[in-house]
Amino acid sequence: MRAQTVPGAIAVATYDDYADAQRAVDFLADNRFPVDRVTIIGLDLRLEERVVGRLTIARAALAGAGTGAWFGLLIGVLLGLFTSEGWLWVVLIGVGAGALWGAIFGAIAHALTGGRRDFASVSAIRADRYAVLVEPEYADQAVDLLARLGHA
Repeated sequence: MRAQTVPGAIAVATYDDYADAQRAVDFLADNRFPVDRVTIIGLDLRLEERVVGRLTIARAALAGAGTGAWFGLLIGVLLGLFTSEGWLWVVLIGVGAGALWGAIFGAIAHALTGGRRDFASVSAIRADRYAVLVEPEYADQAVDLLARLGHA
């Protein structure tokens, strides 16, 4: 598969919804259009950050414990592979130690922020519109296909 480039590409359709842009490209693919010549681009981007709650040292420790437990599980399973008996204990000790150290490091890391970010959030980049771009030599064919079935 070759690398996709946008410079020189022509917008053959725009959509308010990413799913509609995907459907348009899927339609082109179903009609044997060379979709390796197509790019979907998000226009008018903005960063949205949704605050999901207050972040306290206890919550930071809990989140750290969860992450540490997963890491401990991985290490415990790997070490358990090399043990002939009692592998379950190795895994459980790994999970426990990982959770403990994760909680400690999570609490310390949050305390070191000095209250500058006492909330948890989820970030996403959103676009207002999506453009389907096609390399110039295929633009007329794409416009015809999409217009024929009302997708433009």
